[in-house]
Amino acid sequence: MWLPEQTDPETRARVARRFPHIIESTPPPFVSHAIDGIVALLEGEARDLTDIPLDFDDGVPEFHRRVYDVTRTIKPGTTLSYGEIAQRVGEPDAARAVGQALGRNPIPIIVPCHRVLAARGGTGGFSAPGGTATKLQLLAIEGARLL
Repeated sequence: MWLPEQTDPETRARVARRFPHIIESTPPPFVSHAIDGIVALLEGEARDLTDIPLDFDDGVPEFHRRVYDVTRTIKPGTTLSYGEIAQRVGEPDAARAVGQALGRNPIPIIVPCHRVLAARGGTGGFSAPGGTATKLQLLAIEGARLL
């Protein structure tokens, strides 16, 4: 999943470059539900998107899947640190690896990597368009308090 560009034509052009043989069509209901939730969040409504089913392909490493599963438990308006995620996946010394996994998150917002902060409340990175500014905007929408 990608966050959209500034305009629909720019988004369509980026998708067409990445997937030149796809045909645009009406999404199935579960995808429409996901789109509606993401749009609502981006328009300022705090949303918990944990009811959206995920289907990771075999290209997603097991460690990353565990990180994504824990990240999905973080409720809107709250945050965890990379180190806290590492502890919850059973690898307390793997905070850097958690950051790398989240940097490769294939479905940001649904796997809410924006809710994961660096030690002592630092923002850490965010690989979606807009970088940390987008991360901070999402956290503000959700009412998260930063140190």
